[in-house]
Amino acid sequence: MNHSNEIFDTERESLLALERRLDIPRREFLKLCSAIAATLGLPVGAEAAVAKAIESAQRPPVIWLHFQECTGCTETLLRAEHPTLEKLILDVISLEYHETLMAAAGKQAEDARMAAMQKYKGRYLLVVEGAVPTHDNGIYCKVGGKTPQQMLSESAAGAAGIIAIGSCASWGGMPSTTTQLTKTSPTGSTGISTVLGKPVVSIPGCPPNPYNFLSTVVHLLTFNTLPALDAKGRPLFAYGRLIHENCERRAHFDAGRFALEFGDEGHRKGYCLYKLGCKGPETYNNCPTIGFGDAGEVNWPVGCGHPCIGCSEQGVGFQTPVYELSKLRYIHPPVGYPSIHESQGKGASLGAMAIVAAVGGGAAGAGAMLTRNLGRAHAQQQAQERAAGKGEAAEDKSPQEQHEE
Repeated sequence: MNHSNEIFDTERESLLALERRLDIPRREFLKLCSAIAATLGLPVGAEAAVAKAIESAQRPPVIWLHFQECTGCTETLLRAEHPTLEKLILDVISLEYHETLMAAAGKQAEDARMAAMQKYKGRYLLVVEGAVPTHDNGIYCKVGGKTPQQMLSESAAGAAGIIAIGSCASWGGMPSTTTQLTKTSPTGSTGISTVLGKPVVSIPGCPPNPYNFLSTVVHLLTFNTLPALDAKGRPLFAYGRLIHENCERRAHFDAGRFALEFGDEGHRKGYCLYKLGCKGPETYNNCPTIGFGDAGEVNWPVGCGHPCIGCSEQGVGFQTPVYELSKLRYIHPPVGYPSIHESQGKGASLGAMAIVAAVGGGAAGAGAMLTRNLGRAHAQQQAQERAAGKGEAAEDKSPQEQHEE
């Protein structure tokens, strides 16, 4: 029986054993496999290979380190549903060390890590959550008397693969926040690839979507290789397109409809949040297509009415003010906007043509002003227009009139 047909055999023994072991209905498990295959952009029929890999593949041992972080990445994994992810992820992988989830503590926990590193040398997957402090030899974070730099160095030496989960581990995240007066954060926090001096697989986000991590691990189980990555080590299936491209408010952006204030008419109607500081036009992630909390794709910040803060994008999240306008990468609104219904004309007199020309010139000027002013705060834009109006009025007056005033 080939893979493409076997996925429909819900009575196969391996699937029945999986249902008993994980306490997950078979149909729910198969739905999850199909969703993972779709998320990864795999062709039709690949869901069978995914299911077989999870059913029968040997569980890879995983050592999960925590450094400068809030444990949000772990928490988001544990709060996934359909099925509850801890039932699946803790059985798909063999979690050998995880400070938050393991029963051991103190010396017992560190002994377990060293034993796992020795037993599975060259075969375990190293997952790192949190940034690494580098100032003062990294003394601002210690586990078992060792700094993150020491733990990372000894754990990475025997790892078969390394995954940075969350923005903190990927590039520094919140702990690496700087100000205009400082070039580095107080603790010199940075991502693990910078410390190791080599690229790693990065799943950025604050927190990242748990299914982006799960899909990466399942791809490794299914095909014995990692998914395609971009130049920053991010899986292309999740970080290959700008958030703005798939945003449900994109049509309003293209039509020039923007919310100018929280609670105004445009905001209530679901208009584009670009003028409120949305970082979607410069942030790569699949938030609008996959959503959060298994409550539908609209369950993400923009879907809930708040601008994207660019939490997964280095140089954007935690480095630029939340409501500061984003830098448009390559998507720009049109200069002019067509009307909804176009009527057919029957010809016009010279006078009417002159009026149309005048109106068209005014519209072109207004469109140019819109393009120039796009992205400025509404109040600032009005102030500039009032100032410009006074300047033009002054230019129309003679020097004698200006002197008399």
